[in-house]
Amino acid sequence: MPPPPPPEEVETRDWAELPLDAISAILHKLDHVDILMGPGQVCRSWRGAARDEPELWRRIDMLGHAELFNELNFHGMAQEAVRRSAGRCEAFWGEYAGDRDFLLYLGDQAPSLKSLRLISCYNIFDEGLTEAIVKFPLLEELELSLCSNVGESGVFGVVGNACPQLKRFRFSKDVFYDFEASGYDRDDEALGIASMRELRSLQLFGNCLTNKGLTTILDNCLHLESLDIRHCFNVNMDETLRAKCAKLSTLRPPHDSTDDYNFQVQEPVWADSEPWSGDSMGYGSDYELGSEDYDDYCDPSRYLDGVYEDGLDEEERMILRGMRALMK
Repeated sequence: MPPPPPPEEVETRDWAELPLDAISAILHKLDHVDILMGPGQVCRSWRGAARDEPELWRRIDMLGHAELFNELNFHGMAQEAVRRSAGRCEAFWGEYAGDRDFLLYLGDQAPSLKSLRLISCYNIFDEGLTEAIVKFPLLEELELSLCSNVGESGVFGVVGNACPQLKRFRFSKDVFYDFEASGYDRDDEALGIASMRELRSLQLFGNCLTNKGLTTILDNCLHLESLDIRHCFNVNMDETLRAKCAKLSTLRPPHDSTDDYNFQVQEPVWADSEPWSGDSMGYGSDYELGSEDYDDYCDPSRYLDGVYEDGLDEEERMILRGMRALMK
């Protein structure tokens, strides 16, 4: 009786030998934060595809990782992502990342930027935005949601003049706060937004503008099609204002449902309620633009720089130590 045939050998694939087109197709399906942290470390060919293919970084999306902002250096990752775009970046979407220096760097490296979305970027202030926004003349979309240090000093008027092609603007605040008792000009931001003459879509969540400010916007932004002013409780949608809004294809008034809102909804704070203190969370930038110390192999462990164990519980310390060990 003849011996049984030997078991068929399992064919193994050498992932390093995949053609560049195939590797690029895989990387295009991944999140940019994930690319920075993983695939570029597989082997030389994958590292080259992740690092040296500017098309991969033409539209940079670093949103959706808020839970990691205490564990990763989003400032350094944002700078590295823009550097890899080699001047071709047309969109940058970042969360917990960015400051004045980064915006100026982005302006120098991405002269064709059309979309800029910044969320919870507490290190961006009016002065830095005013200085940098003039570098984005082709900008069509701007979001500054939950950026609590932006909005005063006429900065939106500067944006309107510097970005004549701006069509979409979102400026969502973390909470509606009534400034009635403080003498604060509640329509200051609205007057600046009114200079954005080509707007098609505007979202102002939790803004303190009044009917006067909204009327100024509607009278000057004649191409406006979509308006979201949920939680803007100083606006009274009377007959006059509703008549002005009749031309809009989409209107979300102050008391409209927030079920589809992208961020956490907080209860409004009124001027006659208990004193309110909003904690402005700021995170120092520990990277140096143009540093000669750039690691050519983009070791992801450097994104853990500046993350300290003070204040972490034992489980969090163990996770942090494990991440550092894996990335060595």
